[in-house]
Amino acid sequence: MAIASRHRGKLAALSLLACAWAAAAHGAAAARAAAAAPAGMAVTDAPAGTAAVAARVGTAVVGAPATTAASPATGAPPGAVIPATAPAPRPAVPAAGRRSQADSDDYTRYELLPPGSSQFHILYEVTATSPGATSYFNPIRKGSEASGEAIYDRASGKALSFAVVSGEEARRGGLPDAELDASYLRIQLPRPVPAVGGVRLLIDKTYKDPKSYYQKGDDRIVFARGLGIRRNAIVLPAGYELVACNMPAQVLPEADGRTRVSFMHTGPEAAPLELEARRLPGTGAAAGAAAAAGAAAGGERGGPAATPAARSGEAAGTGSGTTVAAIAAAAAPVAAAPAPESERLVERAHQDRTIVYFLRQPESHAFDLYHDYTESHEGTDKYLNVVRKGSASSSPSALDLDTGEPLRVETLRGDALRHAGLTAAELAEIADVGSGTAATGGADAAGRISPDTEVVIARFPPVHHGESIRLRIAETYTDPRSYRLEGERLVFDRSFGRPRDAVVLPAGWYLTASAIPALISETADGRIRLDFVNPRPDQIDVLIEARRRPPG
Repeated sequence: MAIASRHRGKLAALSLLACAWAAAAHGAAAARAAAAAPAGMAVTDAPAGTAAVAARVGTAVVGAPATTAASPATGAPPGAVIPATAPAPRPAVPAAGRRSQADSDDYTRYELLPPGSSQFHILYEVTATSPGATSYFNPIRKGSEASGEAIYDRASGKALSFAVVSGEEARRGGLPDAELDASYLRIQLPRPVPAVGGVRLLIDKTYKDPKSYYQKGDDRIVFARGLGIRRNAIVLPAGYELVACNMPAQVLPEADGRTRVSFMHTGPEAAPLELEARRLPGTGAAAGAAAAAGAAAGGERGGPAATPAARSGEAAGTGSGTTVAAIAAAAAPVAAAPAPESERLVERAHQDRTIVYFLRQPESHAFDLYHDYTESHEGTDKYLNVVRKGSASSSPSALDLDTGEPLRVETLRGDALRHAGLTAAELAEIADVGSGTAATGGADAAGRISPDTEVVIARFPPVHHGESIRLRIAETYTDPRSYRLEGERLVFDRSFGRPRDAVVLPAGWYLTASAIPALISETADGRIRLDFVNPRPDQIDVLIEARRRPPG
């Protein structure tokens, strides 16, 4: 069932948050004065065919199909071997100090500062996932001069303490393969990394590197840099147009008129990015002054950053209490009547939702699934997931990935939903999604919920101002239409709308076909995993076939 018509308000809001995040990081003082995030209800960027419910106030922003199975304690399907945050396999990329500590879900935003300065502002999001770790080391790239560092806990929005240490100090402090001729940021984590989950960090700094960022002639700039992180965005200085980029990329507008170039890279080596931009006629002086002002506010800071970055839909507060959600509120009227194109002009690389399917034996038509996502809207205290018609859901569980603590989950049907303390807006969205109709709302929403409507509800403490929570929702799903056995062939046929999805074959089966290109890897227990990366704002029709491994 396609529910894109109900996505638009949320997708526009996500785009606003991303744009506001950029303005904040660039030091836009006016934006920092804005107030709380816009209210309203919408369904987030769920894949076509997904039944999901979302509301800004009181309900989690969701978008996963109702599908997963897991133990309540870990959020992991029975017998499955699952990394703490189940990242896609990271191809080996040379990078100082990244081998002896585990991390995942990283994304980097580069904001190019005034041409001729050779400086660029970096906002790096990463999740530390080594169980029990109390510190995390971030290498300072060789050949780059770092300044203005600030580190934040993205769960609480609070600033963290850190120190610049040598490679030798990093080795003594818990990074045994640190390079001796490199320097590192040693970050004191706010809590030990849980066994399942991680500590989400935002690293804010400015680099000066003439070899990576330089002028070409009178009116052009070049940013040429090997990028080992798989998800990246580069924001051009004000008054510049993109004329060349050697990586397939989305080109998106910033709220302040700058241009953002975003891409996802799946190759086995660092992405050899080379980007060229040209100054627009008549914009030189004004653009230079604006860029210089932004650098003064956001690029060369002696203390904490004015406003830390946040994921699309995730606000991270600063020491002064400013949040990205608050900044986005200033542009709330834009979200009220988004153009149809708004759904497609959302940065795919920065979306943080991940779904992993663990196929059971095909005769069962069942697969376990978990869905990781970040909730940041103030006051939100629950996740709602409507089970699609014709499918069966069981064994639901939920986990707070920031702490590793399990959350309370219940499955309600029909009349029980009317007495579950849900708001009229939530009941209306459940009724619309459950019936497969366009959003209608109305006071009669409770009456329109059919007796067979089934909803999984995960409850968690309300999100406070400037905070966010990383959640894992898990269930077992049975669907003979998308997962079946045809003769001797296992067939998994399903549409994915997320940028990142993964499918793990059942034990004892080998891969014979995948219609959509995927990264192939072997899990610790010998199962085959396929990771799908879709950088486009559309869905992919995944078709996987497999056969039983011969005995012996």
